[in-house]
Amino acid sequence: DVQLVESGGGPVQAGASLRLSCAASEFTAPHYCMAWFRQAPGGEREGVAAIYTGNGRTYYSASGQGRFTISRDTAKYTVYLQMSNLTPADTAMYYCALDVPPNGRWDDEERYTYWGRGTQVTVS
Repeated sequence: DVQLVESGGGPVQAGASLRLSCAASEFTAPHYCMAWFRQAPGGEREGVAAIYTGNGRTYYSASGQGRFTISRDTAKYTVYLQMSNLTPADTAMYYCALDVPPNGRWDDEERYTYWGRGTQVTVS
């Protein structure tokens, strides 16, 4: 199984920036999709951003568009989520997910086989 480990979360002030990292254990796949989801207390898990390795395309939720940037370091099996201008509404547990091979809508959590345990982001 592939292991995903998130890091980089923490408490920050509104307006601050934060970079989350998701390190995957080594695996072999020509094409895959890695995504970030988040879940606020009492809320449903929602897709934040995703990146496809096949064509490098990225996708963002409406709340993340323009403020979040997803990127990857293929050699390190790591995906990043750069977040800027954070607000209290961004407070949530952030999860990394992997779909290999990629199949379906990027924000459909049902398609993702592998999940990390999450990293907490708290904006005050």
